[in-house]
Amino acid sequence: MILQLIDEALAAGARLSPICDVLGLSDRTVQRWRDQGGGEDRRYGPHQDPANKLTTGERQRLLKVVNSPEYRDLPPKQIVPRLADLGDYLASESTIYRLLREVGQMAHRQPSRPAKARPREWLATGPGQVWSWDIAYLKSPVRGLFYYLYLILDVWSRKAVGWAVHTEESADHAAALFCQACDDLHLDPQGIVLHSDNGAPMKGSTMLATLQRLGVVASFSRPRVSDDNAYSEAIYRTLKYRPGYPTRPFQSLLEATDWVESFIAWYNSEHRHSAIRFVTPDDRHFGAEKAILENRRRVYERARRRRPERWTTTTRNWTPIGDVKLNPEARPEERDQLPEAV
Repeated sequence: MILQLIDEALAAGARLSPICDVLGLSDRTVQRWRDQGGGEDRRYGPHQDPANKLTTGERQRLLKVVNSPEYRDLPPKQIVPRLADLGDYLASESTIYRLLREVGQMAHRQPSRPAKARPREWLATGPGQVWSWDIAYLKSPVRGLFYYLYLILDVWSRKAVGWAVHTEESADHAAALFCQACDDLHLDPQGIVLHSDNGAPMKGSTMLATLQRLGVVASFSRPRVSDDNAYSEAIYRTLKYRPGYPTRPFQSLLEATDWVESFIAWYNSEHRHSAIRFVTPDDRHFGAEKAILENRRRVYERARRRRPERWTTTTRNWTPIGDVKLNPEARPEERDQLPEAV
């Protein structure tokens, strides 16, 4: 069939080399097939098992040995010589590697890099309970130097409750911003969960001392795991993809501050946030969310009654989203899918 297709393409004016490239063949393979008068495609080797293949019993014994307490933390290159010292030879290193690959056990076998535990799950049932913060880099006119945007986000309402732009990263600036945000909202900081990554300003002595003095619960991401601070990452993505975000560097600290101020005003009071049913963070933070969503529900119900043939299902869900979790724990069905330790 392949030779017939090649002949049809040649008859249509195509050259042999491009045809072979498309089919994954070489010119020499096509020539050999013509000399043989067709036949089976033998490019993929023999279809029978090799004579020296491990038997089922040998495979089971080998897996039992390499997963035993004595050898389960060792690579095959360490296992084979140790077995030889005991007067036993089961298989070569390459065979053991191949067997482990087939059964899905080619993971790091030595516990030299223990897995980092997920941060604790935090539940926000209202504003002022769980905050997330981070620092974003804003380009300056000097290559390699930046302005630093400090931003604190309320996880429940998505409201930016505090922000500042500085010329350096500092735990002092971070501590001052947190205190200012609490003062602006007339909020007692006792018991607030403040989540961040593991940067130097986040774990600086001034910042940690301030949080401890105020009774704030500090929470930190795992090293090099950005998803543990997803809420802050999300607002920074919104900021840098906002129409009007400068394509050139900010020419001064004042210019950067002015632009961020306009962004925060838009984000808090105008931006319909997709994660909170398209109300603004201010609407949710200050309690206007329920009335807005109830009005939308009535609008949709009226539209459905007016033209029912245009609605195949129920109307859009305009129920408030309720509680919000930071770093939610894996559900039981997800835990069942986690790979077992070798």
